[in-house]
Amino acid sequence: TGGKASTIKSHHNLIPFPEGVHFDLIEPLDHFFKDEVRALGTALGLPDHIVHRQPFPGPGLAIRIIGDVTPEKLEILKNADAIVREELDAYNQRLFEETGERNSEHSCWQYFAVLPDIKSVGVMGDERTYQRPVILRAVESSDAMTADWAKLPYDVLARVSGRIVAEVPGVNRVAYDITSKPPATIEWE
Repeated sequence: TGGKASTIKSHHNLIPFPEGVHFDLIEPLDHFFKDEVRALGTALGLPDHIVHRQPFPGPGLAIRIIGDVTPEKLEILKNADAIVREELDAYNQRLFEETGERNSEHSCWQYFAVLPDIKSVGVMGDERTYQRPVILRAVESSDAMTADWAKLPYDVLARVSGRIVAEVPGVNRVAYDITSKPPATIEWE
């Protein structure tokens, strides 16, 4: 390979400046990994809720919609993702209260919903449906270089799934991504 690693995927936070915009970009921590940035934040005395916040992609939720991004898809994903965050924030908080550790062995390091570009047959009440599935992605990691899928308790998975299907119009199914990194990446796109 000539000493260069092949590109795994493009990085969604690296975008060129618009034409006509001329200024220098200063990124003093660009060579640090996420775990190193967190250690630095802790050493500087930043609050835990800032140091341990989840990474969020530059393009926002749009990067978690596979296929065309539409207002309808954004609304579905926004509502599903809010449920995922609410339930898994509560799960992580319970683990913190039990262990006293912000990043205990079984806490989720990152979690979110993904909206694939497919529809699925389902049944709601006495009616057949043809609606969208939502994919739940939750991982355990310390540095984002590698990650394992989070072994969430069944009651947590059932609550997330039940709420999404009941509360998010247009969704009739929830799947859980149990792929580690590698071979997958944390984000889908």
